[in-house]
Amino acid sequence: MQIGRYKLKNNLIVAPMAGVTDRPFRMLCKRMGAGMAVSEMVASNSLLYGSEKTKRRANHEGEVDPISVQIVGADPKMLAQAARYNVDNGAQIIDINMGCPAKKICNVMAGSALMQNEKLVAEILEEVVGAVEVPVTLKIRTGWDKNNRNAVNIARIAEASGIQALAIHGRTRACAYTGDAEYDTIRAVKAEVNIPVIANGDITTPEKARFVLQHTGADAVMIGRAAQGRPWLFREIEHFLQTGTHLLAPHVGEIQDVLIAHMHDLYDFYGEHTGLRVARKHISWYTKGLTGSAVFRHRMNQLESVDEQMCAVTDFFEEQKTGSERLLYKGELAA
Repeated sequence: MQIGRYKLKNNLIVAPMAGVTDRPFRMLCKRMGAGMAVSEMVASNSLLYGSEKTKRRANHEGEVDPISVQIVGADPKMLAQAARYNVDNGAQIIDINMGCPAKKICNVMAGSALMQNEKLVAEILEEVVGAVEVPVTLKIRTGWDKNNRNAVNIARIAEASGIQALAIHGRTRACAYTGDAEYDTIRAVKAEVNIPVIANGDITTPEKARFVLQHTGADAVMIGRAAQGRPWLFREIEHFLQTGTHLLAPHVGEIQDVLIAHMHDLYDFYGEHTGLRVARKHISWYTKGLTGSAVFRHRMNQLESVDEQMCAVTDFFEEQKTGSERLLYKGELAA
């Protein structure tokens, strides 16, 4: 998988997710087998550049190449400025968000709302591509709604504008995250353009990754929500694609080590006060479906110190070890 001058180690990419794909999570997924991880979206509004949130999202210290940063907005000039700002702060690939279905993004005609205005799409892409020397990629949906699936048109515009790779979520904006993703539109796009196409949406297992790659002809898959609390999914998919066999489920002790290291990274990155709160959702994802996890999560969310949080996680996993050598997740069988 090649994006501009950057050759990825494989064709597995972490989807950009607001509030999730911060630097600690991106680095973890890369260690667990992802070939690339796209950052949380960074607003194009230059007034936000001084905020702590924006500074954190532009922090790539120690991150493995390539560093891909997603920008969001609706004004071509401001998006070009945001692209330059992020390149100056270490971005090696700029990704443009035209896929976010959130109302607060679409209400300002950004994210997937832009797919309603193909002329503006072309203006934005040409402006951003012309503003930076690094590769520019684009993330879209299949369209605005089921009656207006224009991903093929947008893909043609993207290729003509100099976009180096195109990621497509297999839902419309109107679908948000409901229903099942469809891949026929992604296959149609792949047949129309020569740039790399990345398939996204409902890729939750190694088998699903193989099916989507085969069905669409896509060059890569992008995985988002399925990796929350399960970052080892990338190594499982890579192994399956290479061998056709499954890796054993992770040992409880390994998952405990991964989570605790992740928590330490969050504390270091955000500071203890914010890090403790960010860690709560990750702990919930890691422990979902495990014995006693609902009671544990309720109690854990009341804790107000990192020492208490760390002790609670350690105690919970030590209890898990007495019941099973390996973690069992919903829908999975014991290895």
